[in-house]
Amino acid sequence: MDAKEIEKLKQKVCKAIDDNSEKIISFSKSVEKEPELGFKEKKTSEKMKNIFDDIGLKYRDGLAVTGVKAKLKDGHNGINIAILGEMDAVICRGNKNTDPETGAAHTCGHHLQLGALIGSAIGLKLSGISDRLNGNVTFMAVPSEECIEFDYRQKLIQQGKIHFFGGKQELIYQGEFDDVDIAVMMHSLKNCPDPAILIGKSSNGFLAKTIQYIGKAAHAAEAPEQGVNALNAAMIGLIGVNALRETFKDEDYVRFHSIITKGGDVVNSIPDDVRIESYVRARTIDAMVNTSEKVDRALKAGGDAVGAKTIIRTIPGYLPLECSQELNDIYRHNCSKILPKGSILDGGHFFASTDMGDVSQILPSIHPYVGGISGSLHEKDFNVEDYYSACVLPAKLFAMLVIDLLTDNAEKARYVIEKFRPQLSKKEYLKILSGFNKVIGGERC
Repeated sequence: MDAKEIEKLKQKVCKAIDDNSEKIISFSKSVEKEPELGFKEKKTSEKMKNIFDDIGLKYRDGLAVTGVKAKLKDGHNGINIAILGEMDAVICRGNKNTDPETGAAHTCGHHLQLGALIGSAIGLKLSGISDRLNGNVTFMAVPSEECIEFDYRQKLIQQGKIHFFGGKQELIYQGEFDDVDIAVMMHSLKNCPDPAILIGKSSNGFLAKTIQYIGKAAHAAEAPEQGVNALNAAMIGLIGVNALRETFKDEDYVRFHSIITKGGDVVNSIPDDVRIESYVRARTIDAMVNTSEKVDRALKAGGDAVGAKTIIRTIPGYLPLECSQELNDIYRHNCSKILPKGSILDGGHFFASTDMGDVSQILPSIHPYVGGISGSLHEKDFNVEDYYSACVLPAKLFAMLVIDLLTDNAEKARYVIEKFRPQLSKKEYLKILSGFNKVIGGERC
């Protein structure tokens, strides 16, 4: 197939997406209006299934609790490219679309990812070009990217409903990526209201922790000497972590951040049960592990200082993102076709984390950032300024990328796969994640 024929296929798919742009935008707005937290995305899952039914795609649902997976063609034909979108929201109170009961809001732009996902599905299906592709495309709506609500997810693990906190982690475990050869996903770009694409290279990974300090209650005014102050233990532990910061290498991009989820029960009693949730982030798996060990020592020292018991539970977070350079290059070329040069930006390394990092350790993957947004991620000022740029434009770019990869006997896809050097096999990946599970000081109360 020559370049002109490939260009005609792209034009045909992009026209189908443009013809359905109102449907795509309406879908994204609907998801935005009904935000749901991870592993609870029942309404969003139904909306995904309705779209797939509407355009005639067969799907499987209930994957990792709420996930939905559809394929462009029946069966598996050659190389399979997965286009991903995340269904969950984050807790962010004060945004105009925040759910007043749960605090959930799509201030990370996952509703726009889903718009790009269904937009690419609409374009590739309704344009009628699927028989021109030497391979298949999977459209995967994934639950639970935001690593929050630890207690709730721990209960799901105890009930046998999940094995890991992250949706993509769980889908890898369940074998839903076993038939995937290449994976792509986009994310919203903060403080960028105009059409733009930022092409990233890598991101931090992280380990999650819950920390519990168990002291002894006593009357805070009458007999404080009879108590063991668990809140003081927590403060000393956190100060101890801060004292470690000079030992973190610049090139490891280490981040530690925490919240106190329980600081005591009543103000006139010495706190005897204080709980913290935290992340330890770093650029590489080795740096994540080394930093985690340092942090554990500092946190335990807080309990030792006042005589409290310290229980630290480390939970598998997400692995660092490593984008395929070859895949990024093809994606960038398509960006240059529909965006001015100044709107295509180089992102380099990101300090945040995503479970797309886990996928990228196993499969060639990319994770570009897309404009059309004002405000910051996870903050109440997040606002979609241009829905077309934020979800329709990336739908076109993913569809164009698929056409490049799967025409000409999928030569470009084969090249991407050939150049990719997986950091981990699936077996090694699951072993590492299981090894991250660790409890210091006994079982959590």
